[in-house]
Amino acid sequence: MAEQRPPFPPFTRETAITKVRQAEDGWNTRNSEKVALAYTPDSRWRNRAEFVTGRDEIAKLLTRKWNRELDYRLIKELWAFDGNRIAVRFAYEYRDDSGQWYRAYGNENWEFDDNGLMRARHASINDLRITEEERKYHWPLGRRPDEHPGLSDLGL
Repeated sequence: MAEQRPPFPPFTRETAITKVRQAEDGWNTRNSEKVALAYTPDSRWRNRAEFVTGRDEIAKLLTRKWNRELDYRLIKELWAFDGNRIAVRFAYEYRDDSGQWYRAYGNENWEFDDNGLMRARHASINDLRITEEERKYHWPLGRRPDEHPGLSDLGL
C-alpha cells in the first residue's frame, strides 16, 4: 500500500489551509526524520541556494538547519493553491549560538503527488537580524497554539 498523507489534491481552500498547518506543525517539532516522511522518497527541493533530492538528503538538511537555528518557531500562511500545488509565505524566528536573534521571511511553492506527499518544494528565504525585544513568537517550543496570531494578524 502506498504511503498517504491527507488531505489529497486537488485542494480546496479549506484542505490547502489544513495542509499548510500540518506542515507548520511538523516543522515546529524540529524532528527531521519525522518531517522528511511528508515528502516523496524522491522529492526535489531548492532551499535557499541548496538543492537536495530524497528523504535522506532532506533529513540531513533539516538536521543541519535546526542544529544552527536554535529556539526555532515557525508560522506558515496559505498564499495560493491550484490542483496539486500550494504556495505559502512564512516567517520564523531563531537565534544562533552567539544569542543573536533572526526572523527569516520566505515563500515556498509546493507540488504534491496523488497520495498527498510533497514531491517538490522551492523555497526563497531572507534573514533579518532582530533584537530579542522585537521577537513576536513566544510560545513554548513545539506546535503554535491555536490562539496565537498568524502572520497577517502580526503584521508580517
